[in-house]
Amino acid sequence: MPLLERRGKYPQAVPVNDPLQSRSIQPLIGAPSIVLILIVLARFASAAGSSSITKPADPFFLPTGDAAKIVTVAREGDAEAGITVLTEAVAIKERGPQPTIKKFGEVYAFSPNFIAVHRDQPTQIEFWNLQPDDEHDFALVGPDLKILMYVKLPPLKKTTYVFTFHREGVIGFKCLRHQPAMSGQFLVLPPETK
Repeated sequence: MPLLERRGKYPQAVPVNDPLQSRSIQPLIGAPSIVLILIVLARFASAAGSSSITKPADPFFLPTGDAAKIVTVAREGDAEAGITVLTEAVAIKERGPQPTIKKFGEVYAFSPNFIAVHRDQPTQIEFWNLQPDDEHDFALVGPDLKILMYVKLPPLKKTTYVFTFHREGVIGFKCLRHQPAMSGQFLVLPPETK
């Protein structure tokens, strides 16, 4: 394998038959660069041994802080209304139309994908992931496009939450893994009159 020798502005591969010849072979990386690399490696090694390094936080969460001013979500609780939302396979690799699969990949949808709820009315939403081998997720997207909550919907499982929306208007939801088709909207209506 030829050794590298610096010639001019850029290093070039130049065959050197005898590295012990009187020609000098200059390194491609200067001493300051080597020192910097050693410092970075030393810091990485000391950090790896310390207990301050933790696993990445779980990416799934329910609304907190400012998001909870828009909607609160609990894993259980008393609900005044309820709905079941299914995950539907529109075009899947096992039996979907191959031209569609080739062009778009697998396509899924939420059913229903439009849900009307009343402000301040606890509403139970039960998600049924009907796919045996595909995990879905559910992201609730606020008016400013910030994600208010993000939960997983495991294969062949029912996942239930009680939503209470505190602001009227439209709030989007989507499966981030299967975009753009797997999306929908909540329409938050004024409080129900009794």
